[in-house]
Amino acid sequence: MPQFEAGTFDCIVIGAGHAGVEAAIASAKMGASTLVLTMNLDMIAFMPCNPSLGGPAKGIVVREIDALGGAMGKVIDKTHIQMRMLNTGKGPAVRALRAQADKVLYQQEMKRVLEEQENLSLHQGVVEELIVEDGEVKGLITQIGAIYRAKAVIITTGTFLRGEVIIGDLKYSSGPNNQMPAIKLAENLQELGLETIRFKTGTPPRINGNTIDYSKTEIQPGDEEPRAFSYETTEFIMDQLPCWLTYTTPTTHEIINENLHLSPMYSGMIKGKGPSYCPSIEDKIVRFADKSRHQIFLEPEGRNTKEYYVQGLSTSLPEHVQRRLIESVPGLEKAEMMRAGYAIEYDSIIPTQLWPTLETKKIKNLYTAGQINGTSGYEEAAAQGIMAGINAASNVLGKEEVILGRADAYIGVLIDDLVTKGTSEPYRLLTSRAEYRLLLRHDNADLRLTEIGYKLGMISEERYEKFLIKKQQIEEEIERLRKVTIKPSEAVQEIIKDSGGTELREPMKAADLLKRPEMKYNQIITVVPPEEKKSEEVAEQVEIFIKYEGYIEKSMQQVERMKKMENKRIPENIDYNAITGIAKEAKANLTAVRPLSIAQASRISGVNPADISILLVYIEQGKIAKISG
Repeated sequence: MPQFEAGTFDCIVIGAGHAGVEAAIASAKMGASTLVLTMNLDMIAFMPCNPSLGGPAKGIVVREIDALGGAMGKVIDKTHIQMRMLNTGKGPAVRALRAQADKVLYQQEMKRVLEEQENLSLHQGVVEELIVEDGEVKGLITQIGAIYRAKAVIITTGTFLRGEVIIGDLKYSSGPNNQMPAIKLAENLQELGLETIRFKTGTPPRINGNTIDYSKTEIQPGDEEPRAFSYETTEFIMDQLPCWLTYTTPTTHEIINENLHLSPMYSGMIKGKGPSYCPSIEDKIVRFADKSRHQIFLEPEGRNTKEYYVQGLSTSLPEHVQRRLIESVPGLEKAEMMRAGYAIEYDSIIPTQLWPTLETKKIKNLYTAGQINGTSGYEEAAAQGIMAGINAASNVLGKEEVILGRADAYIGVLIDDLVTKGTSEPYRLLTSRAEYRLLLRHDNADLRLTEIGYKLGMISEERYEKFLIKKQQIEEEIERLRKVTIKPSEAVQEIIKDSGGTELREPMKAADLLKRPEMKYNQIITVVPPEEKKSEEVAEQVEIFIKYEGYIEKSMQQVERMKKMENKRIPENIDYNAITGIAKEAKANLTAVRPLSIAQASRISGVNPADISILLVYIEQGKIAKISG
C-alpha cells in the first residue's frame, strides 16, 4: 500500500465516541489544531448500550464536564426525551440527575458541535499504526496509507480493540452494533509494549414499542419541574416521553435455568471479565436465586422510532431463548424483538500504565481515554476524554497540565482510581468510591470547576461573569444570614410550628435557625427578606452550605490533611528495590505505578502504612537511588 502525507496537527484524536468528542473539543477550544479520525462519521457519540445519561455519581460527572467547558451536558439538554432528579428524598450528596436520550438526535447534535468548533477537523478513516520514534509518538498511519503527523495523540477506541460479539454459540469479530473492529491498531499497541487485559460487557434486546401491552406495566414519567445538566441551558424540553416498569416472572427464571448450558457466560466461550455491578440476566438469576423477580425498565430510544431498550435484561443467550424470555415478562407477551442482546469482548489498556494526566508512561505524548482504559459508561468515558484533551493540548502548547484531586471532582476520583489501583473488571463510578462526596455534589460542580475551565480558555467571558456574580451573591447571602437576628414574634413562631419545630425562646441568628432540619431558606426569607430576591440556584447553595456547614468543615479538614501528603512529592525514577524494609509486594506495585506523591503511594493496593513510613524516612534522608529512564 503506497503511503502519502495527509496533514500535520497539534493533536490527533482516534475515535469519536463519548471520550473522543470531549477530548477533541477540549483540545480545539484551548487553541491546539486538532483532528478527529473515526471509522464512521455517522456514528459520532453513538450510544451502543442504554439510551440515557446521568444517575448516581455519573450525573455529577456530566455537570463537572460542563463546568470545565465540555459538551455532553449541553447536548443532552437539547436532545433528551425525559429528565428526572433521583434521590430527592435524600441528602444533597447523593442527588443525581438522569436523562433519557434520543439516541439519533444526540449523535446529530454532537456531530454539529464538532463541525462548528474552531481548530477542529473531522476525517473518516481507520487507524492501523502509530508512528513512534525514540519512545515518543509522532503521528499515525491509516488503512489507506495516509500519514498524519502530530505532537500528541489521544486514543479513544472504546470497545473496538479486537472486539468480538457473542450470541449463544456464535462469535464473530466486530465492534459494538456490528461496526468494524480495530484489530491492527490493537496488535500495534501490544507491539509497542502496552499491556492489555480482556474485558466483556453486554446489552439487552430491543423491542417494538407498538407491540408492548402498557396496561400491564407501571408508568415512569419525567419531572414536571424544568431541569438541565448544563449551567448554560435556558430553554427546557417539557414534552417528555415516559419509561415503563415491569418485572421478570418465575417463568423467566425457569427459562434461564433450563438454558444456562447455552449461555456463553457459563459455557466458557466468554473469557473476558464483565462488570459485577451490572450483571446479565443469567448472572442475576444464578447469583440472586432467592429473588422472585427483577425489575425491567422499558426505555424509548427516541422520538422518531418505536424501538425500546429492555433495561435489566442484558443477555448473550441464543436468540430463540431471548424471544422466550421477552414473552415471559408481563406486558411483553406479544412483543416483537427488533434486535437481539449480545455480549462483546474487547482489549483494554491496563490503566496503571498511565500518568494521572492520562499520558502513557511508556510512550511520551500518547494519551488514552474512555473504555480503552478499563471503564464502562458514557459519562466515565467523557470525563477521561475532556481531561486527556486538556492535558494533551496543555502539553503541546507549553501550558501546565491539569490533575484534578479526589476532593475536586468525581473526575479526579475516577482517574486516580484507574491510574493508582487499576481495575480487574470494567470500572463504574459509584458515590461510595468518593471519600469527600459531601463536597462533590450535583449542585456545586460550577463552584468547584468553572475557575479551572475559564483559565484553560474553555469557558466564555460572559459565562464566567455570570458565575462570579452567582458566587458573590451566595457568599453575601450567607454572611447576611449569619448577622441578621430573628426575634420570636407570633409570625415566626407560627412558621416554626407549621414546620414541626420547637418555638423560639429567645432571639436567634437567621443562619442558626436555618440549620434546624425542618427549616427551609424560603421560610427564613419571609421573615428577613434580602434586598433583592435570589435565584433558585443561589438559594439552594445558601441553604445547603448553612445546613451542612459542620460536615463540610470536617470534610475540608480531612482534605487539608490529605493535601499535606499530596504535597510530599516522590523523586522521579526512584528505585524502590533499593529501599530496605519495604515489603516485596509493595516494591513491585510501587515500581509498576510510579506514584507522584506519598498520598498516591498510600492508595496503591498492597502498600501498607508501614511501607509508607519507611518510604517517607528514606526520602527525607535524601540519598535517593534511581533507576535509569
